[in-house]
Amino acid sequence: MEDRGLGAAFIKGLFVCTGLCVLGYCLYTGTVYFKTIDRSVSVKGLSEREVPADIAIWPIKFSEAGNDLNELYATIQAKSGIIVGFLKQRGFTEEEISLPAPAITDKQVDGSGGEAPRFRYTGRAVITVYSKRVDAVRKASQGLVELGRQGIVLAGEDYESKMGFMFTRLNELKPAMIEEATRNAREVAAKFAKDSDSRLGKIKSASQGQFTIEDRDSTTAFIKKIRVVSTVEYYLSD
Repeated sequence: MEDRGLGAAFIKGLFVCTGLCVLGYCLYTGTVYFKTIDRSVSVKGLSEREVPADIAIWPIKFSEAGNDLNELYATIQAKSGIIVGFLKQRGFTEEEISLPAPAITDKQVDGSGGEAPRFRYTGRAVITVYSKRVDAVRKASQGLVELGRQGIVLAGEDYESKMGFMFTRLNELKPAMIEEATRNAREVAAKFAKDSDSRLGKIKSASQGQFTIEDRDSTTAFIKKIRVVSTVEYYLSD
């Protein structure tokens, strides 16, 4: 009976030992397999375009001062009419020209209590051109000296009166730019795989960066630079 018990225990132990060996082998091969399939490379692909702006925003600002409020309003209205006439002569329509009410300041009310100002009232008017004809806006802006000859002193090119340009057709470019960025990323990944004696596999993950639109430089704001960077991670295999 004792021999039988020892034999049964030996057989059970053998099974347990064999099971542990098989389990260890499975864990080892599984770990190696997962490490193999987890090999990857993350790369970035860039796509850039330079495009002309398709919207121009041109604020034309001037100021007047006086002691008679009615006369001030009349002067601003007259000079605003001259500016609008100047724009219409160059082909701009009423839909492209915005003429809001002037902003009037009473220095007697807003004064700080110091020396009395020479003029009690100051008025500021801004006529804005919003047009898709960018080249026409740029050309018209070169003729502002004509307004100076008619007694209109325009404000300098500060933040409020600076001509601005926009590009609004980004959605038309997005598909091609994303495709180009992804293709460039794959080329970089393929070069990396070749240099490391590996083969490039399928995409593991991908993320599209944000599209940015900037002026090409400070002197050519009517040319826009569009940029997007895509990040793609590829599997690698031996």
